[in-house]
Amino acid sequence: MNLSVCIEMIFQEEHDFTRRIYKSAAVGLPNVEMWRWRDKNLDAIERALGETGGHLMCFVSEPGGRLVDPATHAAFLQGLRDSIPVARRFGTRSLIVLSGDTLDGVPREEQHAAVRDALIAAAPIVEDAGITLNLEPLNTRVDHIGYFLDSTAEGLQIVEEVASPGVKLLYDLYHSVVMNEDPREVLQGRIDLVGHVHLADHPGRHEPGSGDALLETYLAWLQQQGYEGFIGLEYLPTGDSTAALESTKVLASRASAVLPQH
Repeated sequence: MNLSVCIEMIFQEEHDFTRRIYKSAAVGLPNVEMWRWRDKNLDAIERALGETGGHLMCFVSEPGGRLVDPATHAAFLQGLRDSIPVARRFGTRSLIVLSGDTLDGVPREEQHAAVRDALIAAAPIVEDAGITLNLEPLNTRVDHIGYFLDSTAEGLQIVEEVASPGVKLLYDLYHSVVMNEDPREVLQGRIDLVGHVHLADHPGRHEPGSGDALLETYLAWLQQQGYEGFIGLEYLPTGDSTAALESTKVLASRASAVLPQH
């Protein structure tokens, strides 16, 4: 199972962001991901990745999307064009995009259409670059009250409407479970639409084993369904980051050992 470490949340005790790359590699997890890129020392990140043999698996296309609002689409597309050279620099093949918060007084179907239209416009850009743009639903019950896209089903619908190999869904197990979704139901028969997966336990958004979500079961199921992409570890450790990652590696190993169904 391919794991990448979100060093925005893990190793927060290390204030030097770049040092987190070395710490992740020391746990045997050299592949990392982050959120924004404009506020980072890209030269230092490139140097650290070169020295550890790791890769930057994904980051957010900036400016952060407010795709529900057509007035932001030009800035979104320009930001995407700005983000692609950064992705090429690091060999990153996956960018993250967000819908933005719900617009008051605007019918939901219009906001849905705006998100879809922005991604349709973005599709040829990412296809030409050989990059996947992953639309991420977030939970609106705990962490992102007011966010528009809180449903995996609607996210998948948008991806299907865009109908581009360059636009897929970022499926975050934590956000999905918070919204009372079961991946075995919402993703059944549609794993091909998922470009990236994020992992954290619930409640709390901490490391696997800290809550009661059936993460090992879900990871095994994703593998059985044919998901071969990366699992991004995007959680806030309850204690030592290294210990949290070590325990997650054990869980992922057990999930990987489950034989595919025939």
